[in-house]
Amino acid sequence: MNAPESGQPGRVTLVGGGPGSAGLLTLAAAQALREAEVVLYDRLAPTDDLRALAPNARLIDVGKLPGNHAIPQGDIEKLIVSHALAGSRVVRLKGGDPYIFGRGSEEVLACHSHGIPVTVVSGVTSAIAVPAAAGIPLTHRGMSHAFTVISGHAPLTENELEGLVLLGSTIVVLMGVGTLPTLTQGLLRHGMTADLPVAIIERGFSATQRTTIANLGTILGEAARASVTSPAVLVIGEVVRLAFTGDTSAEDLISRAGEFAA
Repeated sequence: MNAPESGQPGRVTLVGGGPGSAGLLTLAAAQALREAEVVLYDRLAPTDDLRALAPNARLIDVGKLPGNHAIPQGDIEKLIVSHALAGSRVVRLKGGDPYIFGRGSEEVLACHSHGIPVTVVSGVTSAIAVPAAAGIPLTHRGMSHAFTVISGHAPLTENELEGLVLLGSTIVVLMGVGTLPTLTQGLLRHGMTADLPVAIIERGFSATQRTTIANLGTILGEAARASVTSPAVLVIGEVVRLAFTGDTSAEDLISRAGEFAA
C-alpha cells in the first residue's frame, strides 16, 4: 500500500445508497458516484443503473450474502485503503445508511489510520423507507410516539427483550428473518400481547416487494407458509394496522386510525 508519487492519497466517500432504489439516492450521493474512479458496492446498494451513475469508475462487487461473506470485512477495508493510497477517488457504496448496521464506522477508522480523508454521505435507511413503501408509518398520534430499530442478525438477550416490551414503542427489525422464532417467542415470554400486529416486508422497493401481516402469536406460521426470505424488514406494533394493501379501503384506514386518535 504505497502512496502515489505526489505523496497525496486519494479520497474516500462512504455513500449510503438507500434501500435499493436509485430514486432514493441523495444529490450528494449521485455527485460522488459521477466523480468516482473506483466504486466498491454491496448487494443491497442500488446497482441496476450503477454503470450510468458512475460512468468513469472501476466497479468492484464486495457484497455479502447472509451467512456467506465472500470478501471478509477486513479485506474490504484493505481494498478501500489500497485504492485510495494509489490516488483514486474511491466511493464505498453501501445499502441503506453507512452508520446504521453498515460497518461504516469501521471503514472510516481504517481510512483514518492511513491518513486518508473520508466523507460520509448519509443514506435513506431501510428501517424507515421500507415500512413506508408498505404503507406503514412508524409513528402515529395516539398509537405510537417512538420507534426502536434493532438488528436481528443474532438473538437478543433477555434484558433486551424485556426492555423492548417495557418501552411499548414500534419495533423495527433489520436482518431479522433468521432469528424471528427467538424474537417472537422472547417478546411473548416477557409479556407482549399475542395479538400485536406484525408485518414482514420483503425486498422493499423492488418489483417483487411483498408484505406478510399477522400478529405476534401467528407470524411464525404465516412466515413459514409464505416462505419469507431475506432481505426483509420487520415491523412490530399497532402502526401495522395502518398498512395499506390493495384490498384496504380508505374508510377502513381512517376508522382504524380514529380508534387510537387522542
